Amino acid sequence: MKTLFEKKVVKFGGSSLASAEQFIKSANIINAEDARRYVVPSAPGKRFEGDTKVTDLLISCHSKSISGGDWESDFTEIKSRYNDIIKGLGIATDLSGEFLTIEENLKNGTTLDYVASRGEYLNGIVLADYLGYEFIDAAEVIFFDYNGKFDATKTNIVMSERLAGRKNVVIPGFYGSNPDMSIKTFSRGGSDITGAIVARAVMADIYENWTDVSGFLMCDPRIVENPRPIKIITYRELRELSYMGASVLHEDSIFPVKLASIPINIRNTNRPEDAGTLIVTSTDNHKSDELITGIAGKKGFSVIRIEKDMMNQESGFGMRVLKVFADLDINFEHLPSGIDTMCVVVNSADVKGREYDIASSIQKAVNPDHIHIDNNMGLVAVVGRNMAGQPGTAARIFSALAKKNINIRMIDQGSSELNIIIGVDESVFTRAIKAIYKEFYTEQ
Repeated sequence: MKTLFEKKVVKFGGSSLASAEQFIKSANIINAEDARRYVVPSAPGKRFEGDTKVTDLLISCHSKSISGGDWESDFTEIKSRYNDIIKGLGIATDLSGEFLTIEENLKNGTTLDYVASRGEYLNGIVLADYLGYEFIDAAEVIFFDYNGKFDATKTNIVMSERLAGRKNVVIPGFYGSNPDMSIKTFSRGGSDITGAIVARAVMADIYENWTDVSGFLMCDPRIVENPRPIKIITYRELRELSYMGASVLHEDSIFPVKLASIPINIRNTNRPEDAGTLIVTSTDNHKSDELITGIAGKKGFSVIRIEKDMMNQESGFGMRVLKVFADLDINFEHLPSGIDTMCVVVNSADVKGREYDIASSIQKAVNPDHIHIDNNMGLVAVVGRNMAGQPGTAARIFSALAKKNINIRMIDQGSSELNIIIGVDESVFTRAIKAIYKEFYTEQ
């Protein structure tokens, strides 16, 4: 089937390739459109509640091989997982040679990165055989430098040249190679990054990320029952919501495609008819009537409130305060301030047990009139590109909280008017999110 797109990169997560049944669903999706030419697979994930991911089994093998434990039983389970998939697909793929190589490396001592990457490597071979696509080992086209840092420039050049003229290719996710050709992995979830790297290299029209959810939701469904799906979101909005933990996409995978202005479409392998969420650089061609794009939040913050008369006329006051936190190796999250008040919001974990050191250091640095540390605060972020220039949005948020008798401890709004962040007691955190959502979507 032909589409408006000529080139799509499609990445399938572990749940999408956990069994032969899921392989078949994924293959049907790929074969449904000629544009789906470049495929990035993860390792097999959980088939059911209580199951173990293949990557976790591989990591267990490595750990036991180092300590002298029985890793062979775990590896037998891994071989069984792949052989069950191959049998269920009815293909003649033989991984016995690959298994033997991995076993020999485990016996002789090898790196964790090598062992952990073999789940994607083996899954890529199986998927390529089943689809009739060419298989390219990620170690041949994704590179890290001598410091273990991803080499984006070399990777883009080599991968672009390697894929030029190739119509249908499978490249396993999660890993690449060091300068000495040893295997180097991204962090867990790194197949998302591989997909984005491939999308940039081939200048894809779109990067489809297939998983087990139909995109992003406006709220955490554990807090708000059946929240609305997010149809379209910008990279900037996604960044704001991801900061609050509301993401089904590996954050580092955003940047390669954002750089090339390639949209990402989050799709559900089990519900391919769902449109999912489209992540775009600009919404010029994607209008939305939704005032609020999403609401997210996190607990575990503390506010250090510093008061001093005429601080606004004291040159370098803020710089000296922030130097205190830098010297204590504490990152700040927000800096809501007034004429005679400066607040520094930090993670509570960085403050616990260090209150005296923080207060005394600030006292020495700026000699304030008063210092107070408030703990147990949750932050709620209301994000929406359409909030800018829309009168009354903040008032509606504050009114919704007031109606539920929720006290606001902090307010911080970015200059872009893309988001409004409210600090509340952790005890009313969930109620606050529900109240704000209900204010804008009364059906809840």
